[in-house]
Amino acid sequence: MGGQLPVGRVSVPVDTRAPTGATNAYVVGDSPALLVDPAGRTDELDALVAEREIDAVAVTHTHPDHVGAVADYAAETGAEVLARRPDRFADAAGVEPDRRIAEGSAIETGSGTVTVLDTPGHAADHVAFDLGDGSVLAGDLAVAEGSVVVGAPEGDLRAYLTSLRRLRARAPDRLLPGHGPPMADEPTPRASLDRLIGHRLDRERSVLAAVRDGANDLGSVVDAAYEKDLSGVRDLARATVRAHVEKLAVEGRVEWDPDSGRVRAE
Repeated sequence: MGGQLPVGRVSVPVDTRAPTGATNAYVVGDSPALLVDPAGRTDELDALVAEREIDAVAVTHTHPDHVGAVADYAAETGAEVLARRPDRFADAAGVEPDRRIAEGSAIETGSGTVTVLDTPGHAADHVAFDLGDGSVLAGDLAVAEGSVVVGAPEGDLRAYLTSLRRLRARAPDRLLPGHGPPMADEPTPRASLDRLIGHRLDRERSVLAAVRDGANDLGSVVDAAYEKDLSGVRDLARATVRAHVEKLAVEGRVEWDPDSGRVRAE
């Protein structure tokens, strides 16, 4: 394996529920380069884009805090626009993609090939990018601190846990997240992925225990499953609990009626 691909990272302030208040945009490779997750325009990102010939623009997923400047930079650079799910992409980014990408799709840069990894869960169209040097640009699959929101109806916890485990099996040396600092030495990628998997399984146990103790709707499950103050984030907690309940229902461990919002233990 050669050296690491050149990667420029710019923290772009955006309207996001992430604690950082910003999304990481990346320019990967020497000219021609790949621009990932241009969430908005800043002088710093403009300068980085101007330094290299941008040949392709892509996003890890089409949530609003990742797509804000896709159309601008695509028009300005003439880059090929890549999308996992073109229908969702066009609606979110305001520009029609040129090429659909999927698991295993190759994106060429002047420094090497970037490979697409399907990593659904946080969003149905979420992908990560394997830079081929031990690094994975992970989007909202992983964070160094805290946790990733996986909230229904958009989020799918079964898919999210599968994506975390698949990434862990690849044993990356470095994770480049959509929010917050990289994961390389402290914390290591493996430690981060183990922590995120463990957090989800702990929350699942709390949700299941709440249902078995008699909580029979999402609100009462939230009250029982969370011990911390949920001021300002109760809506996210409710969406997360629903995603856990949906997973447990698929696995036959609870009965869930989405029409009535009622849940009970099997």
